[in-house]
Amino acid sequence: MDNYVNEKDYDLLDQDKYTFFVLRRIIDGDCELLLSDHERLIICFTAFPFPVWIWTPEDASEEELERAYLLARENDLLDGKHRFNLKYEPAEYFLKRAVKDGINFVISTNMYAYDCPEPIEPEEKADGYLYKCSEIDIDDLMDFMEMFHEEIGIDKQDRESYYDAAVEDIKSGKMYFWKNSKGENTASCKYVPTEQMASINLVYTIPEYRRKHYAQNLVYQVTLKVKEEGLKPMLYTDADYIASNACYEKIGYILRGKLCTISPE
Repeated sequence: MDNYVNEKDYDLLDQDKYTFFVLRRIIDGDCELLLSDHERLIICFTAFPFPVWIWTPEDASEEELERAYLLARENDLLDGKHRFNLKYEPAEYFLKRAVKDGINFVISTNMYAYDCPEPIEPEEKADGYLYKCSEIDIDDLMDFMEMFHEEIGIDKQDRESYYDAAVEDIKSGKMYFWKNSKGENTASCKYVPTEQMASINLVYTIPEYRRKHYAQNLVYQVTLKVKEEGLKPMLYTDADYIASNACYEKIGYILRGKLCTISPE
């Protein structure tokens, strides 16, 4: 296994360009661990609190899944602290195999990957307007980040980390709020380009403003921004959030792939 990636790895991830969009992006950055044989296996871990990504082909054999498991164990990733993003078959293998080592994993999140070939304007209009975040919004954006991660219960960080992330998001010019007719920040959303695609994330509506169609209108408007840049919009959702998935589908998002997160029980 090598500690670097090359064009072969990018070609492999193109086979799963929706479900492994994030992996395609993070392998180009700083990683605590990066392993690849450039043919059948990629393992990537950036840092806490983020999950370990493991890519395997659809036809991975049991021997290949065992190899992935052993590499994870050899690199201290099976210490009861790390989470893993995988396809369902390797996830099931990890769950059963880990029991032999006295480790209990559970599927903590079922994820859907969507793209949006043609945005559809929402039928339900929301009061207010799209607002691009600027430096004066750093504190508010930090609050949104903290609320978002507290609610989903993963990737939680300290305020200093949220500050650094907020500064970078605002510098990117791709971070947005939806302000209602009173000028109040009700929902957040950003997009992150990688080559021909852009991932829409940090979609969060403050509880008191929910069921007013703010997030749906915000995501639609941000999706248009992505399309204007000549990029294909995509996003991940929690498959168990039926209402939010229906919301995305109404504005043109189409299910393209599935994967899951497994976590120590």
